[in-house]
Amino acid sequence: MTTTEPRPYPFSTPERLDPEPLFAELRERQPLVRVRLPYGEPGWLATRYEDVKVVLGDPRFSRAAATGRDEPRTRLHQAPPGNIMSLDPPEHSRLRRLVTKAFTARRVEQLRPWTRRIADGLVDAMLAKGSPADLVEDFALPLPITVICELLGVPYEDRVDFRVWSDAFLSTTKFTPAEVVEHVGRLREYMAGLVAARREAPTDDLIGALVVARDEEDRLSEDELLSLAEGLLVAGHETTASQIPNFAYVLLTHPEQWELLRADPDLVPRAVEELMRFVPLGLGAGIARYALEDVELGGVLVRAGEPVLPVLNSANRDGSVYPDPDRLDLRRQGASHVGFGHGPHHCLGAPLARMELQVALDVLLRRLPGLRLAEGEDENGGIGGSGGIGGIEWKDGLATRGPARLPVAWD
Repeated sequence: MTTTEPRPYPFSTPERLDPEPLFAELRERQPLVRVRLPYGEPGWLATRYEDVKVVLGDPRFSRAAATGRDEPRTRLHQAPPGNIMSLDPPEHSRLRRLVTKAFTARRVEQLRPWTRRIADGLVDAMLAKGSPADLVEDFALPLPITVICELLGVPYEDRVDFRVWSDAFLSTTKFTPAEVVEHVGRLREYMAGLVAARREAPTDDLIGALVVARDEEDRLSEDELLSLAEGLLVAGHETTASQIPNFAYVLLTHPEQWELLRADPDLVPRAVEELMRFVPLGLGAGIARYALEDVELGGVLVRAGEPVLPVLNSANRDGSVYPDPDRLDLRRQGASHVGFGHGPHHCLGAPLARMELQVALDVLLRRLPGLRLAEGEDENGGIGGSGGIGGIEWKDGLATRGPARLPVAWD
């Protein structure tokens, strides 16, 4: 390892959805910087768009090489054996092929009318209950949870339990180490129970298909089966459930952009892409990749065996790629964002997430055009300014950012 003294990371405490202030300076002056995260060994932090894409897509950087290492990370929990995020091609490709059919663009488009009916039903319930409402509990959470439960074959009525387990899976400080171990273990036991039920009574859902692939085709191990099912359940609802209120908050604190969408709903797909670029969903550093050989990156020589953490949030604000990167522009065109990652580990559920986010925005615009924050707007009209917004509660101690509670009202 190099002898450069690592800087403690995260650099600051996240404030609402504000970007890390230091990233802009690092992209300009020190795009690759040595850091020490709360857990694991020191590593390099990559902040520029092009460097992040290299780390994510170049086979000289490996996820599998992290096996047996105490890799740098912000949360206590490490991926269990057989986790798809811990593998490189071709092993990674083997597991990915088992589930990609459920998330193809064609399959996802077939789900759009059904997803819209779910969203409309949730708004019907909000209207019946009356203003104000909590957009998180009443809309943002039940929409993706309903969808992923149907796809996987997970009982929707178990959502209270697996939401706690999901939070533990993503915990940075919300749970104690003992609680993380307990809750993640319960998630594994729960998935093992669903798998056992499929062996007794086969089903045509995604978990049922994975059981067939395991038992009849020998295409994955038992650990791989359970880890894949766990990952699909957690990632399949948590990220979208966070981004729906994130998007709503950003648009309602940028009212000119909300009005732009109201006037031109056809902009919704492009708006989703710009919001994916603009909103920093994660706390910062991504999952580490290890250099398999010496690689020059960001003007620095990364030695073989050193970990590099790609910062997607920083890459999406790179001014050399996105003109005026800190401005929300729903008509923006140009380079694609890396909000869903890049390379072999590009989010396999991205088509589903895009569709759900498009449906959510479209339904809110169509059914609740007068939507507003229930207790006042940000005084500065932006993400996070100095003026507080009463009633909003922000997530704390998790790897994902966003409101835990978002009170909204409508005319």
